[in-house]
Amino acid sequence: MFASLSSKLEQVFKKLRGHGRLSESNIAEALREVRLALLEADVHFLVVKSFLERVKERAVGRDVLSSLTPGQQVIKVVHEELTALMGAKAVQLSLASVPPTAIMLVGLHGSGKTTTAGKLAWLFQREGRRPLLVAADPYRPAAVDQLQALGERLQVEVHHDGTSAVEVCQNALARLRREGFDVLLADTAGRFHIDQELMEELRVIKGLLHPTEVLLVADAMTGQDAVKSASAFDAALGLTGVILTKLDGDARGGAALSIKAVTGKPIKFIGVGEKLDALEVFHPERMASRILGMGDVLTLVERMEAAIGRERAAEVEQKLREATFTLEDFKAELRQIKKMGPLDQIFSLIPGVSRLQGLPGVELEGRGLVQMEAIIDSMTVKERRNPGIIDGSRRRRIAQGSGTTVAEVNRLLKQFHQIERLMKQFLKGGKAMKMGKGMPPFPNI
Repeated sequence: MFASLSSKLEQVFKKLRGHGRLSESNIAEALREVRLALLEADVHFLVVKSFLERVKERAVGRDVLSSLTPGQQVIKVVHEELTALMGAKAVQLSLASVPPTAIMLVGLHGSGKTTTAGKLAWLFQREGRRPLLVAADPYRPAAVDQLQALGERLQVEVHHDGTSAVEVCQNALARLRREGFDVLLADTAGRFHIDQELMEELRVIKGLLHPTEVLLVADAMTGQDAVKSASAFDAALGLTGVILTKLDGDARGGAALSIKAVTGKPIKFIGVGEKLDALEVFHPERMASRILGMGDVLTLVERMEAAIGRERAAEVEQKLREATFTLEDFKAELRQIKKMGPLDQIFSLIPGVSRLQGLPGVELEGRGLVQMEAIIDSMTVKERRNPGIIDGSRRRRIAQGSGTTVAEVNRLLKQFHQIERLMKQFLKGGKAMKMGKGMPPFPNI
């Protein structure tokens, strides 16, 4: 997520930190490089222009130039302006004061509407609500089948009775009231392009359902095309927000950084994977931190608690703080860590981890996980609890016993120490955030 943009910005700010004092020319040079990085990330050129004007106005102020750490002050300004650019704060879904609530999902073909409908149903289920999925796309082959498959996995009812999208929604509305569902999630039809026929149908459905939310589902990887479609759908329907899908595969970030500024509509959720639980509330401040390589401690805490439970997370935290986290604990957590998502995503949430991207040989899928467990199982209890005693001869014995090489044993031990150190850094930054003291310190990269 944002890997390319983050890498470029990291290099820019590394140069700034190298100056003991900053001049206006130093800042101007850095901002030129920031401008290039943002344009290469497919951020709308007008958004880039206004963003840099605001940053420059603040960055050449007396408070920054006279600071003892001017480089970090500039980064702080950039972080605050990125946060403002993406909407300042998270915007929750608007629900009807008296149930039921109707929500429309709109968008182009291939944007991920149907999968997103399933993810939202999963979220509402977790809140104790009773959602009804509505297959309001009778035109796309297998659209109903796809939604029904999701409904079966979630054990959520799917309504598809009707010969047209409007009739399906009419019947669903009657069923919603008759059977006592809390939320109606309408998965509407899409097109490969925006046309008048599509928009007219969506306007009729909106007039019928009176939804509290009309959410555009847009593919983040399409960059400025996602921004253009957001503007067109908003002009025709009056959007209330945007859900960006496939953000986990978007190395640039142009859509996320442009949509709010161009359309005025908030990004409410982001899709970060294919699984039904891979939908996150969009927090502008957290996203700005990720982009600048500062991590996202709060999201990491939420993922940990969801994957391993609050009590186990607290136990692991205590062991890390007391330096009693062992290879036995490491082995026990490997499978739990998998539930939190891809390892590169997890590491990107830890403050300062950007400079340690690409830990050698880290693989939590298939053979990699089996190999890690085999190496740890070949150690004695004493070695697992005190890895510091594992010398050359012990490594050779462990390699032989696990059917691996000494190099692979060395690699696992290195990974263990790196992850342990990163988690300690995360805890150090997270303590301040949990106490409501703002962002963790800017990493000295």
